[in-house]
Amino acid sequence: MSDLDDIDLDPEDFKSSIPLKKVPYGDVFEASRAGDVDRLRYLLDSGVNVNARDQWDSVALYYACLAGHLDAARMLLESGAICSEHTFDGDRCHYAALNLKVRKLLKAFEARPPPLGPLQASLRDTFLACKANSSYLDQLNAQLPTSLFSGNSFNGGLSSNHFPPDVVFYVQGRPIEAHRVILSARSPFFKAKFETDWKEKKEVRFSREKLSYPSLYSLIHFFYSDRLEVSVDDMEDLVKICRVCKCQSLQTLIEKELIHQKYAEYKALKEIDNSQKRFILQGFSLPEQDRLPAAMLRILQISLVNSSRGQNLENSVDNFVSLVGSGFQDDLADVCVRVDKRIFRCHQVVLASRSEYFKARLSHMNDFLEGSDLLLDYTLPCLEENDLSMKAFEKMIEYMLKKCLMLLQDTCYSLLNVQ
Repeated sequence: MSDLDDIDLDPEDFKSSIPLKKVPYGDVFEASRAGDVDRLRYLLDSGVNVNARDQWDSVALYYACLAGHLDAARMLLESGAICSEHTFDGDRCHYAALNLKVRKLLKAFEARPPPLGPLQASLRDTFLACKANSSYLDQLNAQLPTSLFSGNSFNGGLSSNHFPPDVVFYVQGRPIEAHRVILSARSPFFKAKFETDWKEKKEVRFSREKLSYPSLYSLIHFFYSDRLEVSVDDMEDLVKICRVCKCQSLQTLIEKELIHQKYAEYKALKEIDNSQKRFILQGFSLPEQDRLPAAMLRILQISLVNSSRGQNLENSVDNFVSLVGSGFQDDLADVCVRVDKRIFRCHQVVLASRSEYFKARLSHMNDFLEGSDLLLDYTLPCLEENDLSMKAFEKMIEYMLKKCLMLLQDTCYSLLNVQ
């Protein structure tokens, strides 16, 4: 065992409560029920959905808790299995736990949700660093101390992560600050709107009284973090918003969960406050193409194509201004970076969220350009990098959106020199 000091369990506690058996061809449910950690590790490494349900409406963690397999339970929890008592699946795991040792383990992981990936964590911090968004977060944490949001302290400590939003939504008079490229990458609806009706708008006010602020906030937060947390009472509103935003895979998962919530036993108990019940969903429950990294990589690919096409234009731009080609597919780029003799179309929020260096450079650039007449409506501000090769910069941008890269030796050497 490793790093058990903060779980209040001894290594001996992780010995099986019942005899283990091997299930070399078993699925994640059979491996969890049998305590076959080798098979379970293989399945988790293969990308199996750790929160999937079987034909008896049970998740893998439920079987591990029921059989008292601490090692298997911890492996599932570290892979993102939901264990919060304020969720349907979490409740079942707590109630089914074979002994207090299992409940201790669940409580320990309930207090510390699985960590986000680098891209998700960086963009989430940027979203929550916006004043309007953090104000709602403070309100939510005051009402729900066990919220997943409360596991990440945000008492002004992330002010250094602030990067100005480029659009503000008003729902029932309350603001949600956001960035166009993130919303466009995650939702065909937002992408179409930002290319047409909202192209020049900095503020968008929704007049429909039935639109739920908590539901839209939860969805936009999910766009940034690939982690959804929403009150059970707001789930039906969230389904409607997902339908409008054309988030089909997310809509399908929430609709299935609504059916489970409808027939869950605790819904029949009068003394339970259902408004405090939370639905939590991790991004890896979605198909890979609908997750945040894949969505951002699609935007990157469009930007790279536009950047390549732009080389056919005149390259006589200075260090601050570059012309936007009129025939390009809209990639929502808001800054250019000139590397060697190539101009890359990029997105300020991605550069600033993933790199302190670019955050500082963009901040100085924006301060310099603020109130000046240097830029016309059809131009983008431009940074110049002199110590990078074109290939190294392209790989660096790709790395910002992925956890790993395949690098050639000379490209790796160039990146190390920059560091």
